[in-house]
Amino acid sequence: MKLYCLSGHPTLPCNVLKFKSTTIMLDCALDTTSVLNYLPLPLVHSPRLSKLPGWISKDGTINLEKELKECAGRLFVDSQPEFCLPEKELLDLSTIDVILISNYHCMMALPYITEHTGFTGTVYATEPTLQIGRLLMEELVKFMERVPKAQSATCWKNKEIQRLCSSILKSRD
Repeated sequence: MKLYCLSGHPTLPCNVLKFKSTTIMLDCALDTTSVLNYLPLPLVHSPRLSKLPGWISKDGTINLEKELKECAGRLFVDSQPEFCLPEKELLDLSTIDVILISNYHCMMALPYITEHTGFTGTVYATEPTLQIGRLLMEELVKFMERVPKAQSATCWKNKEIQRLCSSILKSRD
């Protein structure tokens, strides 16, 4: 028997249990704490957010003014927020036979697993869990679509850049 923990957050479970020839995923929560590294998505244009200064390294060699904004001594990514998905390097998620969902908070990564990993197993959850979880997922998608960002920031993910500004950018990749 082997137990894999695919979540880096203690209160957002995503565990996989391999027993003989059966692979069972116990919950598949989505870590949304990475959203704290992004600028807010205002429903109405905010001049205060648009006037925040961009980030340039102290020596001037790295210029990420369009991707990173500084506010109150901290850097924020100016892009559409990204979420931390369960680890996919530990095992092939397409080999999972069953996913057991304990509550609606622990199913937010389910669409990623069922649509992008080749998962062909069965998902078990109570009807209220499915209904409330579906509503939460739809609300999240509608919000992200309603407030789109014009640019998509990717340069800030560079490990060298993260090392340079690690004290003021608390990022998760």
